[in-house]
Amino acid sequence: MKINFRVERKARIEMLPIVDMIFLLLVFFIYAMLSMAVHHGLPVSLPVSKTAEVDKHVLLSVTVAQDGALFLDKESVRLDDLSERLKRKTAGETDVGLLLFADNRLTYQKLFTVIDQIKRAGISRISLEAEKER
Repeated sequence: MKINFRVERKARIEMLPIVDMIFLLLVFFIYAMLSMAVHHGLPVSLPVSKTAEVDKHVLLSVTVAQDGALFLDKESVRLDDLSERLKRKTAGETDVGLLLFADNRLTYQKLFTVIDQIKRAGISRISLEAEKER
């Protein structure tokens, strides 16, 4: 006579699927954080560049609209006052960077007039912003 012994297995939690899900969530959140770019400028139609990258180590932003309106960190400012306002905002700071958002229909001369005002404030790290070509 053959005797069958039933061996009862204890319930156990499989760890591999849990680890897979944790890594999947980790990758998702890392990718989501890296794709978020901090934009301090106002919406303008930026020029397109294949090599455009976002410099995340900047402090200020200047936006120049198509009609020539200037904004310093979303506050309207006149061209004549731009240099002085930048000096006040960067007082005591070293190695200050600036994002320059300029409309792509802006004249070349107007852009250089704004850059001259920024350089008069003692800021030499100017990042001209562009949209990445798709």
